Amino acid sequence: MSKKILSIFGIIAVGIFIGVTVAGMQIRVITFNTLLRQQTEILTTLKKQQEALDQLTKADHQGPQGNVDWNALLGAAKNAPSNVPPPAQPPQPQGEDFSKVYNIPQDHSPLKGKKSAPVTIVEFVDFQCPFCARFHTPLVETLNAYPDKVNYILKNFPLSFHPQSRPAAKAALAAGEQGKYYEMVDALLENNTRLSEETFKELAGKLGLNVKNFLKDYKDKDAQWEQYIQADMKLADQVDVRGTPTFYINGHKTNARDLQSFKQEIDGILNKK
Repeated sequence: MSKKILSIFGIIAVGIFIGVTVAGMQIRVITFNTLLRQQTEILTTLKKQQEALDQLTKADHQGPQGNVDWNALLGAAKNAPSNVPPPAQPPQPQGEDFSKVYNIPQDHSPLKGKKSAPVTIVEFVDFQCPFCARFHTPLVETLNAYPDKVNYILKNFPLSFHPQSRPAAKAALAAGEQGKYYEMVDALLENNTRLSEETFKELAGKLGLNVKNFLKDYKDKDAQWEQYIQADMKLADQVDVRGTPTFYINGHKTNARDLQSFKQEIDGILNKK
């Protein structure tokens, strides 16, 4: 009888042990599943926030016409888990100092206009940049409005994500060997959405250049053109160029981008002389 009782107790003890072990495993599985579900919810929320912020950034670049899904943005913010730290903010650029005067030597760059002109506009250009193309017309209008008072120097600042900008800069320099540097600059910026060697050849013909000599200078003097471009880019770093186009009037950075703004600054300089 006592052996039966002991056997029963033994069976019960084994059963309790197995039950506790299984329960513990279930608890661990439940805990893991809960953590996994929470992690998934957090990642989903962060993804929604990023999508909404991407819309906001896109709208900021597009201007007031950009469309933002404000419900998505507000919803993402509302549902953000409280225990998730905010994303790190990129460093903010320091404000421009428009009172600072930079020394920008002409060096190898061709000069457009009279050397004795009291006002010099320097521009750092990327030939494939749409903004450089957009603001080139008011710049030309400004130079035409002050034929004896304003001259112009172009410096090259080809951006890495514009693969045709550097070749276009070399095409302009090659055209300069036949005295048509700024004519080629104008033509390249007018056609900056279709830049290629074939386009360079086409534009050289339209400008009345000896196309054979142009192509020879374009290719054979590549090392020289590259040296000029590298010098411009080194100078750009020294004078705090942050993008294209960047304009300077008598060494001062300027926000002028239209004829009226250019005239206002130029007249101010001329009236002081």
